[in-house]
Formats: sequence, C-alpha cells, structure tokens
Amino acid sequence: MDFHRHTLLSKCGALTAQELRRRSVPPSNLSLLGLVRHMAEVERGWFRRRVAEENVGFLYSSEEDPDGEFDHVDSADAERDLATYREEIAMARKAVANRDLDEVIYHSHRGVEMNLRWVYTHMIEEYARHNGHADLLRQCIDGSTGL
Repeated sequence: MDFHRHTLLSKCGALTAQELRRRSVPPSNLSLLGLVRHMAEVERGWFRRRVAEENVGFLYSSEEDPDGEFDHVDSADAERDLATYREEIAMARKAVANRDLDEVIYHSHRGVEMNLRWVYTHMIEEYARHNGHADLLRQCIDGSTGL
C-alpha cells in the first residue's frame, strides 16, 4: 500500500499551493489537495478509529459537513495538509504494526465484523480510485502524466 501512498504524493510534487487547490475538471469539487485531505481522513478513519479503536475525530469533515475535505480547499494551507497526510500515514502504520491480517474488527457504522485483510483490500481500492483521479487532475494542471 505504500506504493499507492507514494503515488498520490508524487502527483502533488513540484506544484504550488494554488495548483494543488485547483479544481481542474468543473463542475467537480475534486482537487489534488482535496484528495490528499480525503486520504488523510480515510487513513485516520480505517486504521486509527476502526482498527486501533483510537478516539480521534475528523480532520476536515464532519457529520454536518461530510465533504469538507474537498469543499474547503480554497484557503487551505497546502504544506500543513500534506504534512498532516504524511503524519496520518505514520500513525496508520503504527496502529496496525504487529497485527494479524485475520484480526477481526467491528465496524459500528455498518454493523458488521471484518478483518484487517478486508481493510487493506478496501484501502488499495480507495487509493486506486483516487490515484486515477489524481492522474487526471495533474494532467489538467501541467500536462504531466505517469508517476
């Protein structure tokens, strides 16, 4: 999964804060910075809240503002948000260190049990989807393609 995390960060490389905030495909609210903020939320939610059962809140969104990570990037601090994403990755690694893939967790929102293997598979799917978005967004910004 680290490859997928690195791919998203590489799509953000060498861009200005303004470019990271740019919504490149109207009317979509997607931006590279929004994707970074979203994946920070996703890393935190699955690995820290669900697997490690840490009592941590949302970073950018809430029950009342479920798309906050995408909607509120116009004045966001891109450097700080990238650092937050990197920190959430580090905390996610820590949360799953030495855990067995067959360890069962309970997803209270969905009301089901699932194992860590399912969580990893879901995260790979999540990164695949959003890294595809990142490819298109980056290409719209400066024509860059590939890793």
